[in-house]
Formats: sequence, C-alpha cells, structure tokens
Amino acid sequence: MSDESAEARWSPRAGPDPAPVGLLRQSAALVVVSVATAGFGVVFRASAALVFRRLFAASDVVSAFERLPSLLRPPIVACGGLLAGVVGLAAARHRSSQGVGGVMEAVALGRGHISLRASSWKALGCWLAIVTGSSVGREGPIIQFGGAIASTVSAVGKLAPERARVLIAAGTAAGFAAAYNTPLAAALFVLEVVIGVVTIDVVLATILASAIATAITRLAIGGGPIYGARSFSLTSNAELVLHLALGAAAGVVGAAFGALLAFAERWFARVPVKQPFTAAAGACFVGALAMLLPEVTGNGYEVINRVLDGALAVEAMLVLLAAKMIATSVSVGSGTPGGAFTPSLFLGAALGGVLGDGLGAAFPGHPNAAGAYALVGMAAVCAATTHAPLMAAVLVFELSGDYSIVLPLLVATFASTLVARRIRPTSMYMDELARRGVAWRMTWSGREVSEERAGGEADKPHAADEPRDA
Repeated sequence: MSDESAEARWSPRAGPDPAPVGLLRQSAALVVVSVATAGFGVVFRASAALVFRRLFAASDVVSAFERLPSLLRPPIVACGGLLAGVVGLAAARHRSSQGVGGVMEAVALGRGHISLRASSWKALGCWLAIVTGSSVGREGPIIQFGGAIASTVSAVGKLAPERARVLIAAGTAAGFAAAYNTPLAAALFVLEVVIGVVTIDVVLATILASAIATAITRLAIGGGPIYGARSFSLTSNAELVLHLALGAAAGVVGAAFGALLAFAERWFARVPVKQPFTAAAGACFVGALAMLLPEVTGNGYEVINRVLDGALAVEAMLVLLAAKMIATSVSVGSGTPGGAFTPSLFLGAALGGVLGDGLGAAFPGHPNAAGAYALVGMAAVCAATTHAPLMAAVLVFELSGDYSIVLPLLVATFASTLVARRIRPTSMYMDELARRGVAWRMTWSGREVSEERAGGEADKPHAADEPRDA
C-alpha cells in the first residue's frame, strides 16, 4: 500500500516547470480544452432538447412522458436503457479512468489516462438514457469529457506530467461550468471534490477554464441562472435555526441516498444478468415507476423548477423525494451511464419544499416559503452527498443570484455535511474510488490517498465497469 499526502503531491516543489515555453503550451491547451468542452456541453443539451421537441412535441422529458400513454412509458425507458447499456459496453472496452471518480484518480494521483473515445461513448449512452427517460443527470459525462479532452491534448502537446494534471483539473471545471452555467462552483468542485487541497496552479487554471466555458455556454444558451432568477427572503435571524434543522435533515437524506446508490450497485453486480440487459432491466423498473410518476424521469431539472415555483403540494413532494431516490439509484446501479449530482439537487428541493410549505402554512406572510427553502435544501443535500459544503453553497447562490441567501446556505451546508459525514464518512465519489481500490481520507492539510489494488474490488468485474458514472 502506498500513502502520500495531498499537500505533498500538490506542493510547489512538485509543481510544473515554470519554463516560458511549457507555460505557453499549457495556456494554449487550456483555451482549446475549455472551448471544446463548452461546445460539447452546448451540443449535448441542445440535441436532447431538439429530440423532445421533434419526437414528443414537448419542451422537456417530464412533459414528454406526461403526454405519453402510461403503458408506453416502460418499454420506451427500457429500450433506451438497453441502447445505453450497449453503448456503455463499447466504452468499457477501453481500459482507462472513467467517471468522475476516474477524473479524481487521474488528477490526484497523476496516474491513469482518460480515454476520449471511451468518454464519448459514455456521453452517447447517457444522452440516449436521458432522452428516453432514465433517472440520471447529464453532468457526469460532460465533466468526464472535459477531463478526457484535457488528457488527450496533454498527450498530443507532450505536456509535463504535472502540467497535464493541472490541465485535466481545468477540463473538469470547464465541464462542470458547461453543465450548470456556474463558474465559481465549477472551480470549487475541482478544489473541494476532485483534489481536496488548494494550490495556486490549479486555482488559476480552473478559474480561467470555468470562465471560458461559462462564457461560451451563456452565449449559446443564455446568461441567466438555469433555474431562472429567484428571490429569497429571510424574515429574521431566528429563522436560521430552521435552516440549521433543514441542513441536519438534508444530511440524513444525503447519507441515505449515498447508501442506496452503493446498495443498488452491489445488488446489480451480484445478479447473473450481464450488460446491456442489466441496464435495460433497471430502466424498465424506472419506466414502470413513471407510469404513476412521470416526474421521476430525467435529471430532475423540470420538477425542481416546479418546486421553486411553489407549484407542488407537500404530499407530492414527499412521494417524489422517495421515488426519485429509488429511481436514480436503480438507474445508476444498473449501469446506465449518467450522473447523480442533479438528482441530489432534486432531493434537496423536495425536502426544502416540504419544510418551507409547512412554514408558509404556519406564517402566511412568508413569501414563497416553499421555493425559498427548496433553494437552501438543494445546496444542503448536494453538500451531504459530495462532502463539499462550500461548492454546494456557491452553486446554489449562483443558480439563484440572490445575495440574501448566502447566510442560510452556509448554515445549512455546514449542518448537512457534518451530519452526513458522521453517518457515512465517504461521499458518493469516494465510494466509487473505494470500489476500484483507492481509499481517500480527509485530513486538515487536504486528502490522503492510499491504494490497494491486488485482490481488491478494483480487479473484479462490477456493474459500474459496464458502465457507471457517479
């Protein structure tokens, strides 16, 4: 077993050679990676929207499935899952680092090539899963694609290993920014989740990559928050106690979601059915669930907007909270390519909406209490699943654009991360790495990484390898 602290790996002594030629090549590569990743993200989102408009005459996946006869929903989702599983098998043939966990491994350990071909196959599988109603997010393949582009450009440009690691980190940030239109949260995602320690080389690269990717995304899609401009009102500082309670509840929900994801993956890994039929079976289950609850399809973006608008009753939000958690766990656990990041925002919105609706009933003068608490809940559950409270708080602040929400966000994400780490010490991304034989431990100076490859789960077939993306 090898053990090396994150601080040592990212110290100035271990950093890239400051030679002007190398720095110039890295800067040029950074621009290429950022532009390519942003362009990929724009095409991914726009092409999915085009399918919904042309084939379903709907604006999004939830509207499309609401219009479909209920009996058609399971076969459509199952066919999509089958196709996604077939494509995922093509990706699995390329032995390379895959998923967000693979990006973390490549950046933190400086080891592992992220195959552009495999990443492209996984992105296609995720796209097929999304347009046919599977309960997965689009962020995972876009983030991985950014890392893969960076890995390829590093190899072509013959960058030094440390410069390549910085470029992959920047590509990851560009992918996150392209998925969510949030440049600050994208940089923090890399610093808090991928690396776990702050260094000036990575800070500068991720900031520039996030800015470029966000600028291109906003030019193509629009400059406003992806969930629309939202107002937030804090009636008094005493209300922060409720946000603290919301954060604690979100910590329990986030830990439960992580445990359910891990359970689903272990369960599907043990079943005798192989890919692509495993993914098809998981998708069929989601389709059956969608017969009663079409809102569980897709990554949850559309339903989040409904919760923020205060358009759902408490009973509906409670049911969807449980149903979405199950649907996403089955989708991801069965090997359908896609992410669980946006679904975690869905869970937080539903949880916060329930608390806010109750507060609104108790204090009728509170403006849109359900929507206000839903925003805070989104950050809290996201922080609980990723163990990245600052990134989650900044993400929702950028999504809302309202400065008055900052204090509640910090209080809630603090509580949720604290509770989630007490219940479940590892995040959903660390779980993925642990199955591959890489253990991450948080320390005051950052993250310490240890490896145990021989005889570990990393050497055994797993549903996640056929494929899976956190």
